[in-house]
Amino acid sequence: MTEPLAESRSAAVLDPIERISEVLFGLFMVLTFTGTLSVADSGRDEVRDMLVAAIGCNIAWGFVDGVMYVLRNLVTRARTATMMRAVREAADPARAHAIISQEIGNVSRVLGAPEFERMRRWILDQPASANSTPRVTLRDLQGAVAVFALVFLSTFPVVLPFVFIADADVAKRASAAVAIGMLFACGFAWGRYAGLKAWRTGLVMVLLGLGVEAIVIALGG
Repeated sequence: MTEPLAESRSAAVLDPIERISEVLFGLFMVLTFTGTLSVADSGRDEVRDMLVAAIGCNIAWGFVDGVMYVLRNLVTRARTATMMRAVREAADPARAHAIISQEIGNVSRVLGAPEFERMRRWILDQPASANSTPRVTLRDLQGAVAVFALVFLSTFPVVLPFVFIADADVAKRASAAVAIGMLFACGFAWGRYAGLKAWRTGLVMVLLGLGVEAIVIALGG
């Protein structure tokens, strides 16, 4: 490894958990609009206003979430730089081992002094200035764009029934069916990634998602 704690350049910008989480976030946001639409009182003007509000909200939150993604990466790299500096400045190897152990958490329980010493020496071999001033990278910006796109694009499957179906009641039912399908798909993908029973995780996600959305709507979200 030529760069400190370098990420694999071939890896996806967002991991599966991040991708699914962003889709769910966008889905929950748009459901706060479609879920509170009153079919009995809704004409085309009300439906149009709901669509504009839902799309506008997810554009705004996609942007905010993208910015927060970049900031989280900067903070993570700054923490790594602080840890590496502390290891270099440690008074003795034992203190450096303790710093590394605290950073990596529970995994440290299965490691012994030889493993910690190899990590300490690897850190000492890295250029001291490599992580001294964390900066925004192209990969950060790519990740931010991906976050924005996932939050924004997750809006459309749920709102498209209101665009193509004139009957607001039928459109709301179709939108709800699409939302349930998306919740199941996200849960299925999550379960498969985690090595769980994917279909069962999908069903749990549907129930959990509907419950969370009911609470959000009840609280005026």
